[in-house]
Amino acid sequence: MSTSQIAFLKGHGTENDFVIVPDPDNSLTLPAALVARLCDRRAGIGGDGLLHVVRSAAHPEARSMADGAEWFMDYRNADGSIAEMCGNGVRVFAHYLQRAGLVEEGDLTVATRGGPKRVHLAKNGDITVSMGRALLPEASVTVTVGGRSWPARNVNMGNPHAVAFVDDLDHAGDLLAAPPIAPEAVYPEGVNVEFVVDRGPRHVGMRVHERGSGETRSCGTGACAVAVATARRDGADPAATGLPVTYRVDLPGGTLVITEHPDGAVDMTGPAVIVAEGVIEPSWLETA
Repeated sequence: MSTSQIAFLKGHGTENDFVIVPDPDNSLTLPAALVARLCDRRAGIGGDGLLHVVRSAAHPEARSMADGAEWFMDYRNADGSIAEMCGNGVRVFAHYLQRAGLVEEGDLTVATRGGPKRVHLAKNGDITVSMGRALLPEASVTVTVGGRSWPARNVNMGNPHAVAFVDDLDHAGDLLAAPPIAPEAVYPEGVNVEFVVDRGPRHVGMRVHERGSGETRSCGTGACAVAVATARRDGADPAATGLPVTYRVDLPGGTLVITEHPDGAVDMTGPAVIVAEGVIEPSWLETA
């Protein structure tokens, strides 16, 4: 790792917060241990993850998407592990690009490991991300916390989710450790676990344990998985009715609006905020 100064920003989407590292030419090496230190809330900058901003043409994992998406979101979890997608992260990523003058208000496409994601930057500041289609694997899973167990809906939004409906969000416990899932073999690379309560017609609240990060204040792909799982529980399937279905999803950090369309596409709308920018101290990098 070079000891020259590295620029960073700090941002969040419904309080799912990220360290943003602009690196258009993919010139930085970001090993897992360094990412984990940067995301450390006491010894580093602090965040639920890191958004490495790279031109798609400069990154080997994104070159195939470069014709349709100039920018690649090289997303890392707070423990330094690589992840396919982060819905709140895409909104913050797009907001950064607009703030930096790299894109304009309107439509753009962002490359991710979960595939290209269409984004709309609205005049009012809201950002809508087309999150792709939800897959609903048939495998049955069970989530257990503190002696209670619930059946969970298996949903894949480019990353895996297990959605459990509970009577009280406190039943999820402290979420310091990943809630046990059975059978474990259904999720060989880990899973994001969502606990959901009803709050009104097409209105739910949730908490989430994100793999590699622990409990977070918000999870965009998790909110999408929750909306799709709730719709199926409620007997709503846009593919069957030909009508879109929209859910308001409350998270500890704010509210997201999720719409599933008849063609299966899932849209997520919410805010994004940049709160600070600066440079990483070179002497800290040497020790990190």
